[in-house]
Amino acid sequence: MSYTQEALKALIEKNPNQPEFHQAATEVLESLEPVVEQNPQYEKNGILERLTEPDRIIMFRVPWVDDQGKVRVNKGYRIQFNNAIGPYKGGIRLHPSVNLSILKFLGFEQIFKNSLTGLPIGGAKGGSDFDPKGKSDREVMAFCQSFISELYKYIGADIDVPAGDIGTGAREIGYMFGQFKRLTNSYEGVLTGKGLTYGGSLARKEATGFGLVYFAQEMLASRGESFSGKTVVVSGSGNVATYAAQKATELGGKVVAMCDSTGWIYDPEGVDLAAIKQIKEVERKRLSEYKNYRPASEYHTDGVIWDVPCDIALPCATQNELHLDHAKTLIKNGVIAVAEGANMPTTPDATIELQNNGILFAPGKASNAGGVATSALEMSQNSQRLSWTFEEVDAKLKQIMVGIYRNADAAAEKYGHKGNYVVGANIAGFLKVADAMVAQGVV
Repeated sequence: MSYTQEALKALIEKNPNQPEFHQAATEVLESLEPVVEQNPQYEKNGILERLTEPDRIIMFRVPWVDDQGKVRVNKGYRIQFNNAIGPYKGGIRLHPSVNLSILKFLGFEQIFKNSLTGLPIGGAKGGSDFDPKGKSDREVMAFCQSFISELYKYIGADIDVPAGDIGTGAREIGYMFGQFKRLTNSYEGVLTGKGLTYGGSLARKEATGFGLVYFAQEMLASRGESFSGKTVVVSGSGNVATYAAQKATELGGKVVAMCDSTGWIYDPEGVDLAAIKQIKEVERKRLSEYKNYRPASEYHTDGVIWDVPCDIALPCATQNELHLDHAKTLIKNGVIAVAEGANMPTTPDATIELQNNGILFAPGKASNAGGVATSALEMSQNSQRLSWTFEEVDAKLKQIMVGIYRNADAAAEKYGHKGNYVVGANIAGFLKVADAMVAQGVV
């Protein structure tokens, strides 16, 4: 049994009942095998064992009072996975599905994603099983203040810099930042995704979606293709999906379908993004409202969005949303590229099916790194007491995404997997972190 196989077997045995973490670790470690075998210093230094075990896991209760005066209690988490190349960096997810397995998978992926950006940031993730949907602003504030009242002890601008994620938008970040400032008497760039009036960065809201399309654009260009004239399906309707759809449209694509947790819309004339933003960002309502803006469109609560024929598919909703059957349907309907906007939205067997059929496939740790890259740019602006223009941030974002594509492409080719961006991204992200860990000794 090879070193990578031994490390993976031990990880699964030590972390039972954590399927998402097992899935993420298996995908990464299996692709690293040739690199690790050629570099015995990684085994000598126990790099895989250290890399797959978080530096620390912080778990705590989050008590808060609802509008009826009842005390509620949620679970809070922060997983500080690896800080070999910089302070911990990763989002805070607020969703009922949050558990240790999901956060460990996200934190583990974050190590490689952050490394790929070329910026000095380590990997972390956190969150709670609190659901902000349907809660009043006062209830959300009460939760966020309680959450940070415990977490503030473990974070800081040079220690751990959390960001937004599912359920954690500008409102939640604002309440968390205010409470951190109050508790520490310190004004520092401890959170990213802040409002523009108090240290936030222009283009942060758009960054993950824009970055996804910039990466996909480079990938398509490798085969002489582009977004121009292509039909695009985007799952989700949050920030990532909305701004991926916007950038794809700007580049000449036609987005015909989007979805949320209750159903999906099909608009053969091209989705009206102004209507999507009004429904989701202003009214905070469901996509079923879309027909009020475009009566000729379709709204479905049955079937799946991946049944819609398209040239380019951008899964931007959540993990494991695109299954093997969906991949087969996309292939049958003529898809040429799939680029992940969410974290691990494609199941392993679906990924293999797409790759085996010659479909261009961009893994999330590479293609959705634009969000964390721009968060790191926000950290830089905070440190320098500067504010860059939208155009400046967007130009830096595009440069970073093009760099990620080229590094992943080069690593894949070097190790005999030309065109396999999953393997390439894993190797390119790993090497930087592993070499830093070797250099720093056993810590």
